Amino acid sequence: MTIRHMTTRHALVTGGSSGIGLAIARRLKDDGLRVTIAGRKEQALIESGFDYVVMDVTEEGQVDAAFAGIDPVDIVVSNAGQAKTAPLLKTPLSLWQEMLAVNLTGAFLCAKAGIPAMIERGWGRFIVIASTSALKGYAYTGAYTSSKHGVLGLVRTLAIELAKTGVTANAVCPGFTETELLSRSIDKIVATTKLDREQARAALLADNPMQRAIAPAEVAGAVGWLVTAAADATNGQPVVIDGGELAG
Repeated sequence: MTIRHMTTRHALVTGGSSGIGLAIARRLKDDGLRVTIAGRKEQALIESGFDYVVMDVTEEGQVDAAFAGIDPVDIVVSNAGQAKTAPLLKTPLSLWQEMLAVNLTGAFLCAKAGIPAMIERGWGRFIVIASTSALKGYAYTGAYTSSKHGVLGLVRTLAIELAKTGVTANAVCPGFTETELLSRSIDKIVATTKLDREQARAALLADNPMQRAIAPAEVAGAVGWLVTAAADATNGQPVVIDGGELAG
């Protein structure tokens, strides 16, 4: 069931041309919102069929220009992100900085650019697509996990600072999700171990009691709920979609 909004809201979804971002864009459109997507690769943005703006979330000037170049947004879904792995003590500074720049600084810049107009109008949603890595450590993902822990800190701080403005901030935290990112992770395991693809996939999903990857549409469903009036009092929360992984 979709929820039609009496007043059409405008949502911006970063990293919106594929995977979780595209699923979110489609869900919000189906629910009656205006949707603009953002990303670095214009051809992919064009092929999505959505209104779009080209933007690298790590570049403050590009983020500010992108927000200034579109109608004011009521909802920002900060979805753009990357995941690269290495043992923490063997992680080069360049990889560490890249994970922080894309996953954490990108969310920070989108918050700074998008939230002030929401405050002026007295309503808004800032939603970051984080990860179970925001709540749990994983081996060989030190830079990525640190960036996602930082995202949750960002959201919790915003929630407190914005509590009386009508704007909320939350993080959606999925486990391994059926995207190209998961496929690349499986490829890396196959390339560096003696496991085949089926075994590598099983290893990644071993901690999920349901023993399956999360569907992008399931992540989009959480975002769809967070933008409704039913979620008005949900603020500063990690909304976990993990098949029960963190329950144990």
